[in-house]
Amino acid sequence: MSISSTQSQLGHLYPPALWQWFEQICAIPHPSKHEAALSAHIQAWARERDLAVIVDQVGNLIIRKPASAGMEDRKTVAIQAHLDMVPQKNADKVHDFCSDPIEPWIDGDWVKARGTTLGSDNGIGMASALAILGASDIQHGPLEILLTVDEEAGMSGAFGLQAGILEAEILINTDSEQEGEIYMGCAGGVDAKIALPVKWQTADEDHLAYTLSISGLKGGHSGVNIHLGRGNANKLLARFLAGHASELHLAISHLQGGSLRNAIPREAQCSFTIPVSQLESLQTRVAQFETLVKTELAATEPAIKLRLADVQAPQKTLDTESQSRLINLINACPNGVMRMSDDIPGVVESSLNLGVMTTETDQIQIICMVRSLIDSGRAYIESQLQSVCDLAQAQIRFEGCYPGWKPDQQSPVMAIVKDTYESIYQREPEIMVIHAGLECGLFKKPYPHLDMVSIGPTIRFPHGPDEMVNIQTVGQYWTLLLAVLQRIPQRTN
Repeated sequence: MSISSTQSQLGHLYPPALWQWFEQICAIPHPSKHEAALSAHIQAWARERDLAVIVDQVGNLIIRKPASAGMEDRKTVAIQAHLDMVPQKNADKVHDFCSDPIEPWIDGDWVKARGTTLGSDNGIGMASALAILGASDIQHGPLEILLTVDEEAGMSGAFGLQAGILEAEILINTDSEQEGEIYMGCAGGVDAKIALPVKWQTADEDHLAYTLSISGLKGGHSGVNIHLGRGNANKLLARFLAGHASELHLAISHLQGGSLRNAIPREAQCSFTIPVSQLESLQTRVAQFETLVKTELAATEPAIKLRLADVQAPQKTLDTESQSRLINLINACPNGVMRMSDDIPGVVESSLNLGVMTTETDQIQIICMVRSLIDSGRAYIESQLQSVCDLAQAQIRFEGCYPGWKPDQQSPVMAIVKDTYESIYQREPEIMVIHAGLECGLFKKPYPHLDMVSIGPTIRFPHGPDEMVNIQTVGQYWTLLLAVLQRIPQRTN
């Protein structure tokens, strides 16, 4: 699949080769765990150009390109991105992420998508790597392009990368999201999966049935945006239930919210029954709660809305004890920023996101994502979650723990990127540690001596339908990346 010049919406932007590749990436569905079609397309393209292609045991794609003339003695550089994207859409958008293309469009200085995530995280980085592979006029030493799978849903690609495949001494990660910032470290994380056993009772036939929905929230990346004070739809719903379920004699039949553990939940809903005598009180409490949260979150969530809709009566509802334990569990579960870093001003040290709630046959499942720059910070949050679950008689397990990327103040490639940026733009970049999880920490296990740095253009609101990438900064990122490749030093042996 390719994009013709007549179909192209972005090909006139700078740099053209990068944007043309990004359009091809958007045209081929590639949500997490469904990257095979995009990988196959890239493999076929690379083999047509006689580039060496490797697909490892977990599906990571490695493509090698020889050095340009006169650069053969330089250190080998790996340019790294991930193949997958976060699949999020607005409630009124009809879109199947496994079959439908992303629809990018230009809105002033930004490229956005129509009603869905754009996939600029990490599609722009991937596009830049592929544009370099296809170019004949770019100076660079020996190159390896590393495209990992499943970064957004568990980092299984980075976990599965084996020692001995990469030849690179330097790795440039392209998954950062702010122009003018150079990242040299990131948070580690772990998924917390909670299962609350529940019992059901026969629903009262003479009660009314309703669904309360919370929507209109901004959501966003649970690492990058966690400090912005945005509403979490799951927590807001639990807050309403904790305050009013008992007085309204409300009986829950279904609960769900959020869709990804690493995206701040934008929507949540609860279905329930209530006595006919409580309907007016319910309507009053919902209106009062909507006014309350709109006032509290006026600056961060101006579009928040609550909707009460009558629905078909359920056959069963939670029994009193199960409902009490459920509401108390979600309401008491910590969420958001837990601690700011003492060492790095303005950076979150530890956080968690209550990302997903689902109702199953005999249990309610909750998935949280814990992040921390330090292992002890992560362990403390795990301890708090364990305590809350013990009190609620819920089971919890921690899965997919991945390490942070410890900053190296003496990194040679960081110095090269910093000096190159200053020489091009006549200003100092900020050297940063990001609270989001980059794959770099996992690469250090099979490749402990790999010198790494992370750069990228400015991306706003990743992991949500408001995601956008700034056009000018894509050009700036491209210029910086090419200049850095020219400055890679010679091999020492």
